[in-house]
Amino acid sequence: HHKQDRRARMHEDFNYLDKKESECFSRLEATDVVQAFHSPGFPVKYPAKSRCQWQIRAPENHAISLRFTQFHVEDDCSNDFVSIYDSLSPDSSQAITEKCGQRPPSNPLQVVSSSNILLVNLITDSSTQRPGFRAEYSLIPISTPKSCGGLLTNVQGEFSSPHHPSFYPPALDCKWTIQVAAGQKVRVKFNMFRMKEPGVDVRECHKDYVEVMGRKYCGELSSLSLTSPTNTMDISFHSDESYTDKGFIATYNAFNPKDPCPGLFACAVGICIAKDLKCDGWNDCGDMSDEMDCKCEKEQFACDNGMCKPNYWVCDRVNDCGDDSDEKQCSCGDNEWRCGDGTCVPQDVVCDTRKDCEDGSDEASCKVCTFTCKDKSCVNKVNAECDRVADCSDESDETNCDCGIRPYKLNRIVGGQNAELGEWPWQVSLHFKTRGHTCGASIISDRWLLSAAHCFKTISPENHMASSWQTYSGMQDQTKQAGVERRGLKTIVSHPDYNPMSYDYDIALLELSEPLTFSNTIHPVCLPAPSHVFPAGLPCWVTGWGTLREGGNGGAGTLLQKAEVKIINDTVCNVVTEGQVTSRMLCSGFLSGGVDACQGDSGGPLVCFEESGKWFQSGIVSWGEGCARRNKPGVYTRVTKLRDWIRTTTGV
Repeated sequence: HHKQDRRARMHEDFNYLDKKESECFSRLEATDVVQAFHSPGFPVKYPAKSRCQWQIRAPENHAISLRFTQFHVEDDCSNDFVSIYDSLSPDSSQAITEKCGQRPPSNPLQVVSSSNILLVNLITDSSTQRPGFRAEYSLIPISTPKSCGGLLTNVQGEFSSPHHPSFYPPALDCKWTIQVAAGQKVRVKFNMFRMKEPGVDVRECHKDYVEVMGRKYCGELSSLSLTSPTNTMDISFHSDESYTDKGFIATYNAFNPKDPCPGLFACAVGICIAKDLKCDGWNDCGDMSDEMDCKCEKEQFACDNGMCKPNYWVCDRVNDCGDDSDEKQCSCGDNEWRCGDGTCVPQDVVCDTRKDCEDGSDEASCKVCTFTCKDKSCVNKVNAECDRVADCSDESDETNCDCGIRPYKLNRIVGGQNAELGEWPWQVSLHFKTRGHTCGASIISDRWLLSAAHCFKTISPENHMASSWQTYSGMQDQTKQAGVERRGLKTIVSHPDYNPMSYDYDIALLELSEPLTFSNTIHPVCLPAPSHVFPAGLPCWVTGWGTLREGGNGGAGTLLQKAEVKIINDTVCNVVTEGQVTSRMLCSGFLSGGVDACQGDSGGPLVCFEESGKWFQSGIVSWGEGCARRNKPGVYTRVTKLRDWIRTTTGV
């Protein structure tokens, strides 16, 4: 209702606008030449309470292509937003999209009209003003069913929704027919699929969809692979009159059904994977067909249902086996309370005056303090800091919380392991002398970085000299310096108890020669309180430029890499590392095989996303066995155990 009221109010505002006098109303004519317009006040800030409108027309039988080269509107779409219509009036049935927030250059907003008219609206309230936008427009040939789709007869190829990666146009139907030689079959893999619309049931797909073999697909899919029963396959694409998205890009190939994957393992869904991925505990096929009928290796756990899983997934509170057999004989976790009868309840129900354990043991001895406020008072709440709720009477749990956010709006599912620009704004590259990237670090304030002691405490005394190092913040590509801030080091403080044999206390603090200026691509990560809990099973991310292959012969990567990992139960971690883990360390294992924290990523951050919308650094890349080994965990310095030392040393 709120949205409908706002639409009606907006409509009235425009009707009452004296359009001739308003600097906020423009009629634009699209031509072959790219032209530009921008929001009022750009690039400083747009005015409060703006109601702006740009009507764009093109000659008959042409469409309009619109691309926002810069886009920065307040983050909350209920206050400020840009809406784009496939018409000349703000009619919600003709809305193409509505956007707010800040978009990086790697993810620009691009839309295409279905006919020769387009409308752009900017609505702002009175509170927060941002720079606004700059947009470019030009005319292009109109999209018709004749101009998209078609017959594809090559052995392999690629096709995509019209104008990908721009938003596809509204009101369009396309059909591709893939036809390969008799006796062969067709395999199609969608490498990117985004057809999200407000209020659409993704089981029915009654608005925009792709239809293959009688089934409709819509929404956002991280992977979709389909195989035809014959030598032809039809793919239909439909967009209705309102709301569009980025669409899809897909590859196809012909294969011989008698030998569908020469030299590889054939999944039941029709995709091919390397043979060594079969029976390794990871669902590479997507339908578990590579994990059936397996004999478990020694570093694997044998599930009751016959599947094999990595040993370190046991007792992480995730039902990895599917029958819960990996979670049956587990002790309670860090943020759980064990009742007298052995059942586990969440830590924050202890001492809440309600009996959660059958025997009442959770209320028996109630002096629990999970977070200590600045005034020394106690809060019994897991992860109270920076969760946007003031739990301390002095509000000290919500101070110093301008951290752990990404200024740029990014796609939720980003393909591949290359990081996007601004995706990890706290990541730093440390260059040693003239040897280039050597270690990673993270930004914890404008003057201090966090890294690993083993990068500096080496046989060579030069490694511990501040003058030997240069730091690069805001970097994504090692070959590009635009927007990157370079700083020297003033001091290196390695932990006095660091042990080069065991890697215990593997932590170092780096003071910069001059402070950083925070920006869209340079921003500090949040540091967790000593009591902060990162439970086993929590998915987190590790980032760095380290070598791309084990042994280092691949050389350091030029593009920042990322890998999703999950926190491993401490007891299990100690077993799989054969007792080499101290309480200052934590383990994590890979959620998708192939990419790992590698040499050269040392000192880089392991970060976890909290429900409050902030990223906290749980670990520092310390050591591990080899690279990208699926059943060997990575070991990290545990930040919570050293949080007090960080504060004492830096004041952060």
